[in-house]
Amino acid sequence: MRTHYPRTAHLPWSPGATPDDVRVSGPVALAGREVVVTEKLDGENTTLYRDGLHARSLDSGHHPSRAWVKGLQGRIGPGIPAGRRVCGENLYARHSLPYEGLESWFYGFSVWDGDQCLDWDRTVRFLRRLGVPTPPVLWRGVYDERALRRLRIDTTRREGYVVRTVEGFTRADFGRRVAKWVRGGHVRTDTHWMYAPVVPNGLGPTAALWAVRSGSEPDAAALVGALGVQSGESGSATGTACRVPGIVTEAVTEAVAEVAGRLDGLGRTGESRLTGVLAAALHGLPRARLGARLAAGPLGMPTARRVADLVGLYPALHRPFPDAERRAGLIRLAEAADLGVLHALAGTLADPGDTAGRECVEWSALYAEEAGLLGPDPLGPLRRGLRKALSGLGQRAADRCWAQAREAFGQGTLSTAEEAVAASWRRRHGAYPHLVQMCGPSGSGKSTFAGNLAGVEAYVSLDDLRTARGSRSDQRANADVLREGLDRLDAALAAAAHGGGTVVWDATSLTRQQRSLAGAVARRRDALVTHAVLWVEEEELLRRNASRAHRVPEGVLASQLRRFTPPYPGEAHLTWYVGADGTVCDTAGSLGPTNAGTASAATGRSAAGAAVADGVG
Repeated sequence: MRTHYPRTAHLPWSPGATPDDVRVSGPVALAGREVVVTEKLDGENTTLYRDGLHARSLDSGHHPSRAWVKGLQGRIGPGIPAGRRVCGENLYARHSLPYEGLESWFYGFSVWDGDQCLDWDRTVRFLRRLGVPTPPVLWRGVYDERALRRLRIDTTRREGYVVRTVEGFTRADFGRRVAKWVRGGHVRTDTHWMYAPVVPNGLGPTAALWAVRSGSEPDAAALVGALGVQSGESGSATGTACRVPGIVTEAVTEAVAEVAGRLDGLGRTGESRLTGVLAAALHGLPRARLGARLAAGPLGMPTARRVADLVGLYPALHRPFPDAERRAGLIRLAEAADLGVLHALAGTLADPGDTAGRECVEWSALYAEEAGLLGPDPLGPLRRGLRKALSGLGQRAADRCWAQAREAFGQGTLSTAEEAVAASWRRRHGAYPHLVQMCGPSGSGKSTFAGNLAGVEAYVSLDDLRTARGSRSDQRANADVLREGLDRLDAALAAAAHGGGTVVWDATSLTRQQRSLAGAVARRRDALVTHAVLWVEEEELLRRNASRAHRVPEGVLASQLRRFTPPYPGEAHLTWYVGADGTVCDTAGSLGPTNAGTASAATGRSAAGAAVADGVG
């Protein structure tokens, strides 16, 4: 059934309201509710369905400006469930405001299931899976008229803003849950745009990323350009730069197209499709440097580290693996990557002459399919079931139970949430120590991040131990310093055991072997282990090192960067990915915010702690 979009009432202080417009009457019904304020875009209101679309008028006919959005609907329509509709703004044609850097020619602002509008956060997640961006968020919080009146809108670039409740609402409540502010005289052209020549608005570099998310044919060169990774990139003060001659050669373009085709066959859309395509385009770059570079760009940490993890993991599928351990191995891989995307990438990038490698990929994919692991979220049912069953449990205990359930699921000793609940009862007390192991090169911000964590009972720093011996930079006694540090760590974890305290291990922990030393002590003390991975771009590390009081010699920093292999999800019970600003930008291994208060107590309510407490793995 087709449904037109309701008229949005103007806020009382909206200067753009005309006598024919609807105004909010009486007290604003948004008061006391959490709202999100987004930019009002100057386009054509358009609704997309599984099987078609229309503009605001249900009988809207053809117009040249609607051709592109019709193509978009053809790509994403199969991903819209029957009964749902996506409402948004078609920005292909320039109306009164010119746009030059759009992420797409269509932005979605609401998703409806019948007469129910989804809450804002579900809306964003759903649209991102389809490959549709949402308008820029200008403000979010409990409705505050004074704060909204203070918003400064550049009316030469923006038409206004829309306020809606974060929670969902019914169509009958639309007039009380959505309102807008529009600039005065917002129509500033003599001829209505529908009767004027169509002038397309301009797209920005990131439009190439959204095009891939929405299912279009990828443009490898445009993708690389959007990410700021240049062909033949080279040059570095530390000598660690990645030289990638001809990064957009014909072979790379063909690999990108093949991966996209394989992912389309698997039904992957949105972020899953984008990560696979980007991994195919950038697979020649070293994982550690790639992740740091991408995290600093438009992708953000969550997508950046997934692309980097795909690049690091796909070669493993080219090698033989014991069948007896294959299920457990695939489950470990599934903690870090979408197995369907990973196999598509490995199958595409296998050397044409490596018959054995291709057979390994095919056999692995066959096994994963038969085991039900090739879907986009094979651990999802187990996670959701366990999360519901343990909803009253503290976060630390819930995360430890989830880690045990993942391991047992991989070994085949359990398959349902009920079995996981029964198997994890010994872990529910939460009275075990928590080890936070810092991982990152010198200058990445490990000590600063650790210093912002609340509730830390003990802090073991190898730099502090070297300083106590006479010189922080003296590396000659490293073996003795390490032994002393591990002894102190053991004692600290033992002391923190009964109260469930947190202990920080502050060392570079660059490689898996280095991380295993503290990990062995943690296992002996039955600790919950969290890897705090600081993934900072090389250029920023060099800048920081130049201004440090205890400057690291360039040769030492270069060696660290060459050896740095960031841990994958699953190497510890939990993983926090920390950006250059010192906040946790992504997490892996958490069962979810079953008790944010417990997580807050463990991590503190600093920016980093809040991100961890509220994050979902």
